[in-house]
Amino acid sequence: MKLIAPSLLSVLVLLTSSALADNTLAKFKGGIGVIPVSSGVGMAPTAAVVNRNIVRGVQPAGQPWVIRDLDATVKTDGSIGVKGRGLLLAGGDSIGFNAGASVFVTLLCALNTTPITFSAHSTPTTGVPLAPDGDFEIHDLLSPAPTACPSPVLLIRNAGNLAWFAAGIPDLK
Repeated sequence: MKLIAPSLLSVLVLLTSSALADNTLAKFKGGIGVIPVSSGVGMAPTAAVVNRNIVRGVQPAGQPWVIRDLDATVKTDGSIGVKGRGLLLAGGDSIGFNAGASVFVTLLCALNTTPITFSAHSTPTTGVPLAPDGDFEIHDLLSPAPTACPSPVLLIRNAGNLAWFAAGIPDLK
């Protein structure tokens, strides 16, 4: 009996610590920069009709953007940590620059499939300024805090006009 009690205690401590450590709601590794137009119809070089690259109701930026790297973790308490690298304009006269932008993040979670609806959870829309090289970090709380997040989409958004600049790639491991 003396050997069983310490072993049982060790197992309980291990199970409790792993349960406490696993409070991740969603993770994102890598990013995709926005391409504002998803398709067009008409003769080259101008399309008569274009479809904007609207993601879950969020409008795209007016110019393409690139992002070199993105790493984000969302916890069950609504806290989020995001580290982005190289978020820069990929078109227009200011190509390769950050356009003096500030960014915030929005987590969009699927609620229903028919009709398809989403819940939005954002950090403060005042955002954080991009460094000259497009780097940024956000450590904040999502509002409202998500309780669950099926089919998560993470958008990096412009604090000025709320358009999206980049999206996180879900880490499904």
